[in-house]
Amino acid sequence: MTGTNSDRILARLMTLHPKIIDLTLDRMLPLLAKLDHPERRLPPVVHVAGTNGKGSLLAYLRAMLEAAGYRVHVYTSPHLVRFAERIRLAGKIIDEETLSEFLLSCETANGNTPITYFEITTIAAFKAFAETPADILLLETGLGGRYDATNVVARPALTAITPISHDHAEFLGTDLAGIAGEKAGIIKAGVPVVIGPQEKVALDVLRKTAEKLGSTSFIHGEDWSCRKTTDGWEYDGPEGPRGFPEPALHGTHQIDNAATAVACLHHIGGFTVSDAAISEGLRRVEWPARMQRLSKGPIVEALPAHVEVWLDGGHNPAAGEQIAKSFASWNRQDPKSSYLIAGMLNTKDQKSFFSRLAPVMEKGHCITIPEEAAATPAADLANMARAVGLDMSEMPSLMAAVEALRPTMREKPCRLLIAGSLYLAGQVLRENG
Repeated sequence: MTGTNSDRILARLMTLHPKIIDLTLDRMLPLLAKLDHPERRLPPVVHVAGTNGKGSLLAYLRAMLEAAGYRVHVYTSPHLVRFAERIRLAGKIIDEETLSEFLLSCETANGNTPITYFEITTIAAFKAFAETPADILLLETGLGGRYDATNVVARPALTAITPISHDHAEFLGTDLAGIAGEKAGIIKAGVPVVIGPQEKVALDVLRKTAEKLGSTSFIHGEDWSCRKTTDGWEYDGPEGPRGFPEPALHGTHQIDNAATAVACLHHIGGFTVSDAAISEGLRRVEWPARMQRLSKGPIVEALPAHVEVWLDGGHNPAAGEQIAKSFASWNRQDPKSSYLIAGMLNTKDQKSFFSRLAPVMEKGHCITIPEEAAATPAADLANMARAVGLDMSEMPSLMAAVEALRPTMREKPCRLLIAGSLYLAGQVLRENG
């Protein structure tokens, strides 16, 4: 068997349950008890749910808190290239030896008892967080909220809910109010909740849940807001308006995400983060595959120097809309033709995703995401794109798609977007070195 020791352990953990996702907390609790409840021995927790923007919010919070001198644990999913990316201990991605140690201890304690991959790896992360000193833990839900494996922390310091939209219909359904109800499952009695921009249907559910539980809510558009300015952006909260520099993450939606982070900092309690630290965090924040511009590697080198290559893991209609807004905004300032290479999973609303991009893309190619059982075949994906007016054809691989677009891109400056899936983004980052 090839790979690292942690890869071999992770492969074994995959076999403990026939489903990758099975929403319940019943399997988590016995194993947590066997391991002396690491979820009860964590530093203060900021628990984040939502459909879009969770990872970006955590990236901003981490950058701002670290700029203020705090040691920060972070748990996110999925990973792009290596599983270790999911677990950041006191500022650093967990090393191979430590990861293997905690995975093995959980595997040994669990034995052959059925438990999903995400559940047992989340418990391993909790054990690592509990046994490594830090000041705060930023905790991202994997799916939903109410029955998500992360939702065993009884009393976080703060909860936050980013924009809710349609995604994971096979698990959460297609009713936006119902999806919001699942996400609202992380709200806890007496624990404040910061609520990012929401559609009215979702906001009504979140508001009612917070009121029922006695959780003080801080709502975008009511208790705090933000707006773009000529030299950055402005956050307006209880202390009045304050100006900040442009965030290092690209995209028009990133100001909302950054402002949500600022709102969270006001309500965590016990943490002091100055405006100077917030500004420093905004300048140095990193979050791969979220409107990330690739500046080197085989993909970039295969194209003329005047081609901007952008990578985004967005995969639902709301993400498509935000990507389209960013490209439209760039085109108003610096008009350029834009081209698309897309790969998607068959669990996503592909037509709606493509329909959002159609107005800002000239044409492009679809590929089948390598080594993903749920990947939509390139030909089928191209048919769906064409059905909503996007000129797309199939290609056998990423580099074949790049090569096919190269003659079109040779003549003048333009933009290339590679998008449709975080799994595709991970493949791109691997292939691009």
